[in-house]
Amino acid sequence: MAQKKKTYLKILTPPDDLKEIKKKIRRFRITKLRRILVIVVLLILAVSGTYLLLKNQSYGHARTASEYPGDTSDASSYVQFSDGIIRYNRDGVAYLNRRNEEQWIQPTQLGNPSVTVNDDAFVVADNGGNTILVFSEEGLKGEIETTMPIERVAVSNQGIVSAILRNESAPYIMSYDAAGNVLVEQQTSWGTTGYPVSLAMSDDGNTLAVSYIYVDGASVKSRVIYYNFGEAGRNSQDNIVFSADYDDNVIADMFFMGKDRSVAVGDRSFIIYSGTKNPKAEREVEIDQEIQSVFHSDSYIGFILLNRDKSGYEMQIYNRLGDLVTTREISGLYEKAKIDGDEVIMTDGSRCCIITVNGIVKYEGDIDFDVSEIFRARGLNRYYVINVDELRIIYLTK
Repeated sequence: MAQKKKTYLKILTPPDDLKEIKKKIRRFRITKLRRILVIVVLLILAVSGTYLLLKNQSYGHARTASEYPGDTSDASSYVQFSDGIIRYNRDGVAYLNRRNEEQWIQPTQLGNPSVTVNDDAFVVADNGGNTILVFSEEGLKGEIETTMPIERVAVSNQGIVSAILRNESAPYIMSYDAAGNVLVEQQTSWGTTGYPVSLAMSDDGNTLAVSYIYVDGASVKSRVIYYNFGEAGRNSQDNIVFSADYDDNVIADMFFMGKDRSVAVGDRSFIIYSGTKNPKAEREVEIDQEIQSVFHSDSYIGFILLNRDKSGYEMQIYNRLGDLVTTREISGLYEKAKIDGDEVIMTDGSRCCIITVNGIVKYEGDIDFDVSEIFRARGLNRYYVINVDELRIIYLTK
């Protein structure tokens, strides 16, 4: 018997326009993604806004978060270096971590020690003596014994050292490798170059910048000379790749800012030079106020100046191109000033003043702790402060 056909069953066919369905799904996904992105952007803006608000407002108190006592009470000095702190005195050099614990110690016998720091190396020189010790974060790299008293030193990241050595007839400029081998020896004289007063060395150790002073008639003048000991200076007389004279401007300080920029600071202007192989004077900026102190980082140059029209002092910050970033009056003169990131930190005993490079006073007051060294710690508005007794982490609050 034949089956009866079921007429209520139908064969379903797919929709004609599958592309339209796919478009709707795609639009839904894009709309959902946009909503997520909007939420993420709003969260980022909220977090960034809160961070900037906390970072750029003024605080009235400095509280102690942590304390790390030291194991010495002698008259040591302290300098930030790499991820730790250098402690030095006549009897030794030590490297401390950020918990005030000695990582290594090098005994010394120095009459008047001073430290010069670069990113990867530092030297401790006996000013007026004959000893230069070269260090890295791991410890002593080499010891240099000079034949004449030491006046000024500079160090490269590789530990190459240049020094101005005092001599009765004419000073010498000597360059050494970290092991103490003489690389370059230059004798100066009043009649030719003048008397060297400052020197700076490029990070790679190939370029040495020296400022000299000399007398021309009744005028005191300055001369800036760049020596290159690499390929660029090989075919130049005395390795000189740049020389310039400056009338009535005593240039007493020189320093490098990063790999390709250097600065000469005089008593009425500062000059920015670009390049190391063939340096060029890029810009001269006049300073019409009396300079009290100069400090710098790779990004900024800072000056404490005597106010021109009234009593007191003024801070000026310039960027590495020589543009004025901020000018601000300060309440008093501080013994030490440094630039750490985008902040200027000034101290004098237990007095402390922290100003952003944009001119916002973050903190000004007494932290009840004599400061030998201070620098920023991880976290917002936190700082390491050290003296001969202990290391503290402080934070700023309202």
